Amino acid sequence: MPATNLAHLRRVLAVRGLTPASVIPDASGGRTEEACVRPARLVEGDSLAWRPVGAAEPWPDPLAFLDGIQRSELIAYAGAAPIVVGEIAAAVRERAGRRLTTVLTERRVIAIARPSALAAAGDALDGLESVALPEDEPPHPVRDLFNAARALDRARGSLELLVGDRFRRQSEGWLVVDGSLTESPGWAADPRMLGISKSHATLPFEGAELERYLRLPYGHRSSVYAPETRSLAPVRAWALRLWPWEGKDLFHGLVRIEVAPVNGSTEMADLLARRLLAERAPLSTPDPRWDRLLYGIHSVEQYLRAQVRGTA
Repeated sequence: MPATNLAHLRRVLAVRGLTPASVIPDASGGRTEEACVRPARLVEGDSLAWRPVGAAEPWPDPLAFLDGIQRSELIAYAGAAPIVVGEIAAAVRERAGRRLTTVLTERRVIAIARPSALAAAGDALDGLESVALPEDEPPHPVRDLFNAARALDRARGSLELLVGDRFRRQSEGWLVVDGSLTESPGWAADPRMLGISKSHATLPFEGAELERYLRLPYGHRSSVYAPETRSLAPVRAWALRLWPWEGKDLFHGLVRIEVAPVNGSTEMADLLARRLLAERAPLSTPDPRWDRLLYGIHSVEQYLRAQVRGTA
């Protein structure tokens, strides 16, 4: 994909009568994942419990990690309709003999706007993929920017699915995914895939059980549960505390693990939790999310960001 010169693109669009833009207006941001509680069904025990998993245990090679990144810029308005250029990328890096190697990578640059706005830009957007926003309501810049963010999320998710499926066709090794497995029925049923989620916008319990879930001690996992899901991709899940949270925040070091139902036994949950403890990112990692990062996932992000910076 050739480099995209956004400053030049803004000048070209200005010549065509569009309004160049580079800063998203205040209060235009929105959450693409709304906070909610979706009660889960316990599949291990009769009540939510804390379970010590034991000492960290090295994960045998090979082990692969999949993650993606995205970024976007507002470049112009066609009337009141914004045009956003987004960049997405996804990669798999595999570890063997303590060495991480990039085995797959994909990158896309896309223009996101209403069809009328894309048409007004004309051939200025040639070379970019395009994603059309809904045009069933009049333009509203804040709503359109929110819709553009949702569209970019979906495009990134689709790219990650593409890269993950390509990796699985060439390898049967373990693949750790940054995020949920429920985006794909194939992933959710794969006995050699594991999803790790840093986000807790959707919580699986409420009341006293939620308090217990959020106060999970370091080195412990929660009982295994079946998350409520609107997809046709059932999984088993549990919370794992990677670092002590006391004196910091209830979410500090807390991640949600997802596996195929076949891996939802007590023994397998304990084994995978011990292996994940050994994969924690080091304390020196310069990332505000270091407490919920795995070293391999962080390595994928670093690689992708370096590639994006090098081609922008």
